[in-house]
Amino acid sequence: MIPAAVDMNETDGPGSLYALSAVLMDGDSGRVLYEKEGYTARPNASTTKVMTCILALENGKGDDYVMVSKNAAAQPEVKLGLKEGEQYYLEDLLYSLMLKSHNDTAVAIAEHIGGSVEGFAHMMNEKAKEIGCTSTHFVTSNGLDGADAGGVHETTARDLALIMSYAIKNKTFLHITQTRDYSFYDLSGNRQFSVHNANAFLDMTPDAISGKTGFTGNAGYCYVGACKNEGRTFIIALLGCGWPNNKSYKWKDTMKLLEYGKENFHKEVYWQEPAIPEIQVKDGVSENSTVSDESPAQSEQNLSAGLGKAAFIKGVIQAEDSDKKKEVLLKDSEKVTCNVRLQKSLAAPVKKGQKIGQVTFSIGELVLDDYFVTADRNIVKITYFWCVNKVFHDFFH
Repeated sequence: MIPAAVDMNETDGPGSLYALSAVLMDGDSGRVLYEKEGYTARPNASTTKVMTCILALENGKGDDYVMVSKNAAAQPEVKLGLKEGEQYYLEDLLYSLMLKSHNDTAVAIAEHIGGSVEGFAHMMNEKAKEIGCTSTHFVTSNGLDGADAGGVHETTARDLALIMSYAIKNKTFLHITQTRDYSFYDLSGNRQFSVHNANAFLDMTPDAISGKTGFTGNAGYCYVGACKNEGRTFIIALLGCGWPNNKSYKWKDTMKLLEYGKENFHKEVYWQEPAIPEIQVKDGVSENSTVSDESPAQSEQNLSAGLGKAAFIKGVIQAEDSDKKKEVLLKDSEKVTCNVRLQKSLAAPVKKGQKIGQVTFSIGELVLDDYFVTADRNIVKITYFWCVNKVFHDFFH
């Protein structure tokens, strides 16, 4: 399979938005349903912590002991108030990270998982590439402005939506980000903390299932969230969505994009079993067939001409059963088409599994998925020596 994103035109959307960059994505297929400057790289503030959290979940254990360094304790607000030398469970710090967006917590987690903030940033960038991000560069684990030899700390609305789409597939991530209130102690038991979820969108609609806010003076208000409605998963990413005193802009844009998605897109399984015609293979015969398998007069013709009539092979689509259950969000006016492209003819020999074509599922000119078509059997080349051997074999066996 060769996946590709499928997108809606920027002008075909919900109307004006406050955000400088915005994306509405189908969280299941990765299709971009609407975008406004979706490819423009911008600072993304504490929405960075989505990546910090998912990396910690994948590379650490909840009962890991996390030691607070001088660097972590020195981080600016918003912070939990960690002190150098204290120890905490990693699980507890993840709630601090995602519910209240504490900057010192993010650095403590980064140093624990990556050995250093720089080492963790490298892990973040590698993970971003793995997820499919193309214009993201992480420098800090908390989203504060930063720069290194690779560039400044930034992402795009498209990439941020991809990261959230990936993160919500982790059940622990979902549980953490859906928690309203959480309390915990440091490992000494001397200090108790309580954190309340700052994602107000969780209480604005029953569709909300996860999200992360962010703000710096450079980034403005940012938000990335996930919503579920009637089996549809919507991811909303906003960058540069106003500056003080316009804190509510991100909620207005998020709700507008969610309503646009709910009203205009339905879910559909897009797999169609395509008809794959047989393909002619010149001067060939199936590897395990006898000469007479090809035609009644084949043996005599082969011996006199040194060639046989063409053999035929069937194409096999290289798709898993799970691929045939894939769904995508479509407008009522849209239709997924299936296009089969095969080589018109082949010359022997042909190997089983050899690529002989491609099947493409698309919406208009935009591609959803490509699948290779391969040969279902081996075809050997007919030569005079092959013909003599076959006739001799068939005569005496």
